[in-house]
Amino acid sequence: MIRKALQTRTTDPRPQENDDSRDSLNKVIIFRKRIAGLSPPTLERFVLRARKAIRLRDTVNVLLTSSRELRSLNRQFRRIDKPTDVLSFPAPRAVPRQTRRFAGDVAISADIARENAIRMGHSVAHEVKILALHGILHLAGFDHERDHGEMAREESRLRRNLKLEIGLIERSPGILHQPLKKKRKVTGLSSQRRRA
Repeated sequence: MIRKALQTRTTDPRPQENDDSRDSLNKVIIFRKRIAGLSPPTLERFVLRARKAIRLRDTVNVLLTSSRELRSLNRQFRRIDKPTDVLSFPAPRAVPRQTRRFAGDVAISADIARENAIRMGHSVAHEVKILALHGILHLAGFDHERDHGEMAREESRLRRNLKLEIGLIERSPGILHQPLKKKRKVTGLSSQRRRA
């Protein structure tokens, strides 16, 4: 998915000086929308930390784009005609795990990240990291819709280790994915888990 996007646009394709050669292979961070306080190298460093914490050795590409593009991807790959906050596209399983060096792609809606950040009371950069962590967990094989809470527990543990606030699965379904209204006062959050 992101490989296709690479044919048309790239941002900050320079390799990072401090990356070891294995981690810098095929790794691309594309920003189609700018986020205050977050640059491609900053997100790339976070993705590397998250991968190490998850023990995912293979590289991950990240696309930060609009809700319009996420809606298109969601419709194309999941047959759901609405925007979503984050999508994961695992690498094909045809390649044996021992030889694979690419875990997959993560696409994040900057628009929904901005709305979620306002609702949750933290920065958009912080929200993008929460969404990236969620997507990377999916690339590592976790599936919160079928794993009886295993992904939720792992996301919670990693969130604490990576110094992130409330995780995506832990959020109330009522607080996310609704249009943001101006001058809306958010009073509190339920502890119900969100089904993505």
